[in-house]
Amino acid sequence: MPLYDARGKQNRALLIGVSSYQDPRLPDLDAVFANPDELGRVLCAPATDLFLPQEVTPLRPKTPEELTAALRTAAHEARGLLLVYFSGHGRVRRDGGDLHLLVETSRVAQDKPRVASYEAVSWVKDVLPRLERSRADRVVVVLECCFAGNADDSFRTDDKPVSLLMAAQPNRRIFSGTEPGGGTTFTRAVLDILEHGIEGKECVTFEDLAGELRRRLADHTTPQGGAWVPRASKRNTVDDVVVSFATREARPRTPFVVRARRWWRSRPRRRLQLLSAAAALALVATALVVTDRLRPPGDCPPAQELRLLTAPEAEPTLRAAALAYEMSDLNTAPVPGEDDVPDGCRRTQITVYSAAKDQVAQGFAAADRWRGEAEGEDEAPAGGAGGEAVEPLYRPGPQPDLWVPESTVDHLQVRQGMAAHAPVTLHRVGPVAYTPLVVGVPQTRGLSDVEQAGSSWHEILDDAADRKLRLLRPSPVLSGVGLMHTIGLYLADDGTPVALDGGAPRTGVAERAENRLRAPGSQYAGSAELLCSLRPGAASAGAGSRATAAPLVTEKSLTDANLGHAVGNCPALATVPEKEDRYEAYYPSGVPGLDHPLIRVAWKGAADAARRRAASDRFADWLRRPDGGQKVITRAGYRGVNAKGAAAPAPTDSPLRDSRAGVLPDIGVEPYTAGRQRVSQVLAAYDSAHRPGQLLFLLDTSTSMADGGRISVAADAVGRALEVLGPKDTYGLWTYPRAGTAARDRERPVERVRAGSTDPAAGREVLDRLQRDDGGLVDRGAWMQEALTAALDRLRDGPAERTKAVVLVLDEDDGAGKRSAAAREALSDALAAHPRIPVVVLAAGKGGCDAAPVRHVVEDSGGNCVAGGPGAADTLAGLVASFGTGGQEAGR
Repeated sequence: MPLYDARGKQNRALLIGVSSYQDPRLPDLDAVFANPDELGRVLCAPATDLFLPQEVTPLRPKTPEELTAALRTAAHEARGLLLVYFSGHGRVRRDGGDLHLLVETSRVAQDKPRVASYEAVSWVKDVLPRLERSRADRVVVVLECCFAGNADDSFRTDDKPVSLLMAAQPNRRIFSGTEPGGGTTFTRAVLDILEHGIEGKECVTFEDLAGELRRRLADHTTPQGGAWVPRASKRNTVDDVVVSFATREARPRTPFVVRARRWWRSRPRRRLQLLSAAAALALVATALVVTDRLRPPGDCPPAQELRLLTAPEAEPTLRAAALAYEMSDLNTAPVPGEDDVPDGCRRTQITVYSAAKDQVAQGFAAADRWRGEAEGEDEAPAGGAGGEAVEPLYRPGPQPDLWVPESTVDHLQVRQGMAAHAPVTLHRVGPVAYTPLVVGVPQTRGLSDVEQAGSSWHEILDDAADRKLRLLRPSPVLSGVGLMHTIGLYLADDGTPVALDGGAPRTGVAERAENRLRAPGSQYAGSAELLCSLRPGAASAGAGSRATAAPLVTEKSLTDANLGHAVGNCPALATVPEKEDRYEAYYPSGVPGLDHPLIRVAWKGAADAARRRAASDRFADWLRRPDGGQKVITRAGYRGVNAKGAAAPAPTDSPLRDSRAGVLPDIGVEPYTAGRQRVSQVLAAYDSAHRPGQLLFLLDTSTSMADGGRISVAADAVGRALEVLGPKDTYGLWTYPRAGTAARDRERPVERVRAGSTDPAAGREVLDRLQRDDGGLVDRGAWMQEALTAALDRLRDGPAERTKAVVLVLDEDDGAGKRSAAAREALSDALAAHPRIPVVVLAAGKGGCDAAPVRHVVEDSGGNCVAGGPGAADTLAGLVASFGTGGQEAGR
């Protein structure tokens, strides 16, 4: 896992401790008083080696304004690592939502079930937005308060990489505040780990700290007698942050450049005196050079920001490469003709973000709506050609300067969809990373009649059928991996490489392939998400045993899964999975791989176009150099690029060379070169091979969905799912419970959009209305049995030629254990009736996919479950796309 090292950057630590309270109902926490000063001491210790004394701010706030002002300042000043620590009282509402951090003047809200406290700092409304606006590369938050674990339920950031350490699991009180010896139990453990390191570790990372705390507190109980289990969570990052360089091993010396800058920043007057004395004994020119080269980082001007857009699977690797480039000599040394940036300062800062394939295509199709930002305006124009039904600044994000799609095919599709006079041009630089496409076969069920390499798709399909394997493919709508696998299945089914003028797929080839692959609900947003769903311990995919699943993925993602690396939203495992949980890679003959071309994006009218191009060219050159970005790329499990732009052999330190990876690292890989027309032919065949879908979205609109922003998450996910419906697919949108006073009202759904509708605009309007001030939410519990039974019955009465599914979105079933036996039996009968209709559940509540009512629905219907959280919208969209034509006809 890549490590983020903040040494030498402008870091900030805000250490908040509140030990006394004016409200008599809030007992003082005497042990907390020592926490900020002790933590500050450790953070500035030589062994920790991250912070200077002037970068650390202990704070004992009396008012919420004092805390938020200090947080705003720290977030604004930090450029490297921002560490925010809070120790004090925490309170939540009666339903466990809306965590508030209490300061000295805070007051308890009594008899107010929907209010946590007064004069307090809201985690959702006050803290997270300020962290999101921080200028720091990485943010680490440590919460030591009662109910700290409840913060994870509403822990969401749009782009900022944030790591959150919570002192305990949800709904737990954790300390009395009167522990003996000064300092609280949790913080004393943190101090010891940061100051002395961990046995066998060269440094302490965020993940190390969380794991060691769980180990040390395993034998402890909270003052109330319960188990004590610290929790950790991360958003927008899969790398790890170094939080201390303390080690019990032989520790290498701090790099000279870091020591020199720190010396300067901690003794500015003394340094100036020495420089003045040296100037009297040396040539004036020499003195000027020395002064310029040792200018403190605080004098560095803001770096030129470049934005790099890529696919979700490639984001962690390209983010690590961007960070390596930022600290490289190429980016911190003077450049002839650009002497405005002092030596040692970062010239360019690169923001890496990702979006699904279809969203990128929509964004470039509406490129005129990005132009406002390119010209320096505050807002993009409201309309224009190609700009309908898309919000580029939200999806897929801000306009990029660089784009790395998964393959040349994605680039061709985007160019085809762009307007003739679009205010942007795309310049292909060349590939930066290769990875072949593979079929992952469980190692305990290897194919018997085909070879790992050299066999045709036709042969693999036959043998997989004999072995009763379920072939699972990422969505061709959302994923370049899924689309390229589909191209291979249709055009290289006999093992012959895809040719430029081979014509449309042969009759029956697409139909045969889709008969094996189109199991409703079997598609995911990408390789990583698909493999994450198959990892032991993940929420059940509901489509059968993992032992029979054969995912169609990339060599890189299969290697990550086999070696226990992070995949999708699944974090890295502590150990390599057992053999029965690993896969063996089969390489279908003639199938092109992914080439990840680097595209320079030039926006017309940009005032700093020349400077941006120069910065982009420098990074592009570094990214393709063997001694530059290629080191990062190959160590992540990709094939590199040689001097001619072709795939290079995997180096000896590549994870592909690990025998447990289950891959063949010397198999060749070729990019797609057959042109745009053949892609269109494949998509036409894909449309013809699929029956249109009929979906019914059933959305919980009880007031509990407002907690932690769940209604926004749900609305975004359903809205995203509507985007991937094809023009032949139909849908309906129901909500429950119904407003009213009778008991039966909570059981009856409301038809917001008529079942059988084809216009997604009607559904988006309903979703927007639900999000505006929680409009349309019903203040009563939501019981799903009757609503879901009614939805299944409605779909079963529809046309038989359509592929059907219910998409159920809820936080939890308020009627669990309260309904009559007749109601439960009616739902069980509806789930089991023929033809069976899968139910795809988006579970936004605390129980997630593990909640008993959710498991019952998913297992009995043969459906799927998606847990609420990062990536939930795209994961749900991938599943929905497999129930119909998947929007390909519209996207072609």
